[in-house]
Amino acid sequence: MLRPARNSRHLRNSTALAAVALGAALALTSTSAQAAVPAPRHYVALGDSYAAGAGVPGQSAGLCLRSDHNYGHLVAAALKAAAYTDVTCSAAKVKHLTQSQYDAFIKVNDPQLDGLTGDADLVTLGIGGNDLAASDLGLGELVATCIAGAVVNPLGTPCKDVYHHGYWDWRTWSWQYGNDDLAERIDTTIAPQIADTLRRIHAKAPRAKVLLVGYPSVLPADGSQCVLRQPVTPGDVEYMYGVLTKLNGALKATAAANGATYVDTATPTVGHDVCSDDRWIEGALPGSPAVPFHPNATGEKVMADAVLAALR
Repeated sequence: MLRPARNSRHLRNSTALAAVALGAALALTSTSAQAAVPAPRHYVALGDSYAAGAGVPGQSAGLCLRSDHNYGHLVAAALKAAAYTDVTCSAAKVKHLTQSQYDAFIKVNDPQLDGLTGDADLVTLGIGGNDLAASDLGLGELVATCIAGAVVNPLGTPCKDVYHHGYWDWRTWSWQYGNDDLAERIDTTIAPQIADTLRRIHAKAPRAKVLLVGYPSVLPADGSQCVLRQPVTPGDVEYMYGVLTKLNGALKATAAANGATYVDTATPTVGHDVCSDDRWIEGALPGSPAVPFHPNATGEKVMADAVLAALR
């Protein structure tokens, strides 16, 4: 009767030792995974206002509204980059990667790719949203259109009607839509231009790890969550949510086809949109420092965490 007891104690001791060994192995694996991301020799951040951290303290670079707490700065600090170059700029379109950026005939920023050198071994690019608009206002045009439309048509989809060419069809006695300008720009303009940009980045910095950073969850999927919270109709909230989802999908596909890693920032920011009680993306009247409909400091931190996770 004593032998089973000894066997039982032996089994318990063996199990405990195995658990300790497994824990140690997991700890080593975790440490190795973190250590697997070497400190970049030269990290270059490119992009628009979401990459620049527009409105988040402290600000620099004039109208570029570049924050020292944008996700690029946070990533550079976390990785202990030996050199960091931030040429992000608010209102930048894809063309401003290769052309100077102007505002009212005043040069705001040099071509962003001028800041990219051959020694760069890490590049983040967050751009494309401003190209949804035909005007130089970029995303600001879309926001203004949606807000102004809600004033005169608070129960409809005034913004969608503008960009999707909504009209009343007397023949069928129903509301119809034509081509969607925003969806068309994503497919025919934004995706091809970003693909070309990625090829240019690879050519200028052939040894660089290139990350294409998507847009966070600015709006909820359910427009009713924004009633009395933001000056945009529920229907337009859902329409613009669909547009941004399509844009992120195009960025992901473009990255995969052009040797870049896509960084999903929409998933980790779900539930913290402009209509939530805990906003990481500020609305029309920001509650913490940030340009309206842009990430606040917490939003930039979450985007930085997404970039770091993509590098592991």
